[in-house]
Amino acid sequence: MSGLASVEGTREISSPADMEAFGRAIGAELRAGDLVVLTGPLGAGKTTLTRGIAAGLGVRGPVQSPTFVIARTHPSLVDGPPLVHVDAYRLGSPAELDDLGLDYDNSVTIVEWGRGMVEGLVDSWWEVELDRQWHGHGVDSACGTTAHDAELDADAPRLVTVTRRP
Repeated sequence: MSGLASVEGTREISSPADMEAFGRAIGAELRAGDLVVLTGPLGAGKTTLTRGIAAGLGVRGPVQSPTFVIARTHPSLVDGPPLVHVDAYRLGSPAELDDLGLDYDNSVTIVEWGRGMVEGLVDSWWEVELDRQWHGHGVDSACGTTAHDAELDADAPRLVTVTRRP
């Protein structure tokens, strides 16, 4: 497992450009065998972060959300490991993720929507949780509703928490 301890913890990311730059810093630290699970709501910046990770790894792009193809492999341009980018949103169980036959040992694997999907498939991984901020509005704890779509802003800050699991 790589040295992502240098970025472990919580930080605020103020823009999509900063999210991509943070991804580049993460990508520079990742090595073959590393698995990163990205968790967060739609529009939180998971794919933007992955674009930065891809740039930091020096892999071929473009990096787009693999929602409909489930997984994309991006070969290295710099004699490093490939990036396998997975979107587990449409997968119903960890067994379906396992059925993809991913090569966790020889690639860097990013799994969007992977919380609860990788346990039992690997011994440890990095979890990156992205929490979209809504200009001081978010979940209304009294009734459990979220801010209106009009308040959701692509340029609004995100809280990003990096944790080693388990």
